[in-house]
Amino acid sequence: MRTITRWDPVRELNEFQNRLAPFFGRSVLPAIQDESTEMMTSGEWAPLVDIAEDDKAYLIKAELPEVEKNDIKVTLERSILTISGERKAEKEEKGKRFHRIERSYGSFVRSFTLPDDADAEHVSADFKNGVLHVRVQKTEQSKPKQIDVKAA
Repeated sequence: MRTITRWDPVRELNEFQNRLAPFFGRSVLPAIQDESTEMMTSGEWAPLVDIAEDDKAYLIKAELPEVEKNDIKVTLERSILTISGERKAEKEEKGKRFHRIERSYGSFVRSFTLPDDADAEHVSADFKNGVLHVRVQKTEQSKPKQIDVKAA
């Protein structure tokens, strides 16, 4: 016996995205259906990052809300800067019921290949108000130099 399924364009887009995900190096997002039959997706958590540069250094800012300083690790190996850590899920409390949980929790890893002029010996990181700031100094050789022109 066949059943009639109501066409849902959002479900179709999610299925299409999941079919393309492996081609872009992303994992497939499993569809989750809650009690109200609303379709939701749950996926890996990756913090948002801004990368800027000035004459002296590269600055990487990562948004890490509700992550403890002790749960963050910054490493630099062979010109690859890696930020990893974990955002822990809230513990259930007696008398408290969750109606919806949309924020992602768990481990994360973000890696960035640094340019050749990054100085691996001069890297600093600080964490304030949920934002991690990683500063990577540039080597002296990479800084622009003014050359005097002599008149003959």
